[in-house]
Amino acid sequence: MEQALVRSERDVVTRRTLAVVLGAALVAAAAQISVPLPGTPVPMTLQPLAVLLVGGLLGARLGAASMILYLAVGIAGLPVFTPTVPLLGLARLFGPTGGYLLAYPVAAFVVGRLTDPGRQPGETPHRAPASVNPGLAPGVSEPHLLRVALGVFAGLALIHLGGLAQLLILSGDLASAARLGTLPFLLGDLGKMAVAVAVLTKLAPAVRARL
Repeated sequence: MEQALVRSERDVVTRRTLAVVLGAALVAAAAQISVPLPGTPVPMTLQPLAVLLVGGLLGARLGAASMILYLAVGIAGLPVFTPTVPLLGLARLFGPTGGYLLAYPVAAFVVGRLTDPGRQPGETPHRAPASVNPGLAPGVSEPHLLRVALGVFAGLALIHLGGLAQLLILSGDLASAARLGTLPFLLGDLGKMAVAVAVLTKLAPAVRARL
């Protein structure tokens, strides 16, 4: 019995470690799909979508850990950041896209937390079933669509706030920061939100139940 328990715990650790690594790899792959935009040093990439998916699929703790791993690998000098920004390693965090990158762990955590299938909208901690994050609460088969949409929106808003804050520091002007890092991406972000909500509503319960 003890051997089976140890083996089971080891399997869980292995699955979670693999999930964290795969999450970081997904964001790294999404970073390579980069389209420079005229008038702004911030390119359009699929990274925000990947961050939302990682947070929602892995849950708050594992999603944040995956993004911390991603940043650590990039800071170490591996080519996981967007190639169209000419800054390497730690210097990338001080450039025009650094604020977005630094917001990734927080955004992934918030998406994972808000889309946790163990919580229902409007429930208090006393009435809600114990939240398992990552994982499913007993009897929960699929997440609530409104909760997923709220989590995705909150995560994307945090990414934008991080980027806006960094650009504000660099430009010294809030209007310029918004023009460079927020306004050009709003339309594309609507599409990313729609994709993230659709994917997480379908896949998040099954993925979290195995972590």
